Amino acid sequence: MSRDLRQTYKIDYVRMKTIYNGEENWASLDFENMSPKTLYDIMRNGERVYTTPVPADEFERVFTKYLVEGYDIVYVGCSLKQSTSVKDGQRVAAKLLIDYPNAEIYCIDSQNASMGEGLVAILAARYRDQNMSARDIALRLTDETKTVNQFCTVQNLDCLARCGRVKAGAAFFGNLFDIKPIIISDKNGDQVPIKKIKGRPEALKEIVKLLKEALIGPENQYIYITHADCGKEAMEFAEYLMQEIPCKNVHLSYIGPIIGASIGPSGIAIFGYGKEVTFEG
Repeated sequence: MSRDLRQTYKIDYVRMKTIYNGEENWASLDFENMSPKTLYDIMRNGERVYTTPVPADEFERVFTKYLVEGYDIVYVGCSLKQSTSVKDGQRVAAKLLIDYPNAEIYCIDSQNASMGEGLVAILAARYRDQNMSARDIALRLTDETKTVNQFCTVQNLDCLARCGRVKAGAAFFGNLFDIKPIIISDKNGDQVPIKKIKGRPEALKEIVKLLKEALIGPENQYIYITHADCGKEAMEFAEYLMQEIPCKNVHLSYIGPIIGASIGPSGIAIFGYGKEVTFEG
């Protein structure tokens, strides 16, 4: 989530870390420690940026800040299929609740990642602003995570191969024949390819087509586009999307450093609320 969205919806976050050349840095969503261009240029040069889970003391720092102020907490974490964040948060919460027995902390599996996780957090913020309790928000989110629809495509398969998400041979031939996978978060929270499209322009058209079919009431909602350092192309893509889908508006931002380290340069993803995700990879 970009800073403007976090400020609008009053959402805080806990940070993971990136590791490059043996140096650890906080993975800031505002790219304070490593600019998007620097991050993605490292990968363009064939090198890998590693990532770490959220450290326990980071959970403790952020959770304690709000417990001291008397708040209950709803934490929305990356899909359990892709990260240990939810379980790690639960462990820290259990420890903290010994000292804050009247508080409540709920750690929710968003079954999504990147801005898909962000859309679940936005739902939580809207329910909070309707004066729903933390418990009721947690129950509501558990039923609604699958209404977040994501469609993503990548420029090439090199980074996915380096991260072990795609076999090296498949990546080689996929790049050779200009094959672009269409990736979603499936019903179980796994990131899975559902289609293979030849050529970047056709892949971008396909993700718009798929999102258009999945959305419910697009005229009343924002569509979110995230990109991995391909700003000019992403802006042109946003214009095309708005021509194809009659939405309220489009919000454009970077893919964050953690997911970006796996996706690689020039990935583009789109997100919106719609039909329940039923595909299982």
